[in-house]
Amino acid sequence: MGDDPGRLYRLDGVAHIVGVINDEPRRCISSVRRQQGMRLDERYVPYLQMAGLYHLARLNDKWFRLDEPLVSAFVERWRPETHTFHMPFGECTITLQDVAYQLGLPVDGHYVSGCLTDFHLYIEGGRPAWQWFHELLGVLPPENQVQKFAVNCTWFQETFGECPDGADEETVRRFARAYIMILLGTQLFADKSGNRIHIRWLPYVARLEEMGSYSWGSAALAWLYRCMCRVANRHVVKLAGPLQLLQSWIFWRFPLFRPTGYDEISWPLSSRWACYNPGISNKGPRVQMARLKIDLLQPRDFIWMPYSALDVIQVVHPEVLELRHTMLWRCVTSLIYFAVVEWHQVDRVLPQFGGVQPPRVPP
Repeated sequence: MGDDPGRLYRLDGVAHIVGVINDEPRRCISSVRRQQGMRLDERYVPYLQMAGLYHLARLNDKWFRLDEPLVSAFVERWRPETHTFHMPFGECTITLQDVAYQLGLPVDGHYVSGCLTDFHLYIEGGRPAWQWFHELLGVLPPENQVQKFAVNCTWFQETFGECPDGADEETVRRFARAYIMILLGTQLFADKSGNRIHIRWLPYVARLEEMGSYSWGSAALAWLYRCMCRVANRHVVKLAGPLQLLQSWIFWRFPLFRPTGYDEISWPLSSRWACYNPGISNKGPRVQMARLKIDLLQPRDFIWMPYSALDVIQVVHPEVLELRHTMLWRCVTSLIYFAVVEWHQVDRVLPQFGGVQPPRVPP
């Protein structure tokens, strides 16, 4: 059987990473993530609150490092067919509930989608995309900082790193737009380049007051699912997406993999591990060790309902507990992020919501 692209998501496809563990026992993914590098100015806060991204912005102020060997071992257990981790004790996965608690993002709202290329056909008045960029941000990047419809992240950071003291309201709005674009492009929807910000966000930042009506949580989860499905292919070693969500989910759900000394809980919950530094040495042996620990996991080693703990309830923001959000946590539905559509298959992990998983009937 060859590595035909049409078979990469097949359970029996030889391209899946688990098929080559014996050949590459120390295979370790490399993460692609860039720290935003822009200070959260208090003048941006009203716009971030309107956009539903304020909690994410507070989280971004903290430094984050990925434990690549640990994540590599977990990715080996990821099944693209079901969007779940297949563990010795059964299936588990990252759900919309986890996104809400870990990142503080809204999950109810319009899907995040739109045009990626022919902007002039959809922009009011038919203006070219870069003209619109100039109107919204007040400046154009040099040609050597542009790659098709993406701008180098460094240019954003250097141009909009500090909002001038005494800036008028329109200037603050422009800097807030740039902050939001780089926040989305680095913390939630980073691609494997790790250093470019796509201008797909122009239609959103043009209407800051309406950004809060979108389901940023479901879009982020769709992108994480897609990135993990890609890296489950043995030929892919770079992992992008909202990796802070993935690692924090592992620490909250699997105490055996949790670093010690991080007992203080704050909101959003992934901020608990903000200063964790896993180190970068001996990645190969650490992958093997993590793989062995996963192989020995028992049902008691997984926390099915971590968010019911009293110390979590004390810090949770009441907004994420609104009925319009919580009713979606248990929905089997599609998750949409532009051209990415993935399934939220919570019917396979009912114990994560206090339910009982019925036995699977063979087809």
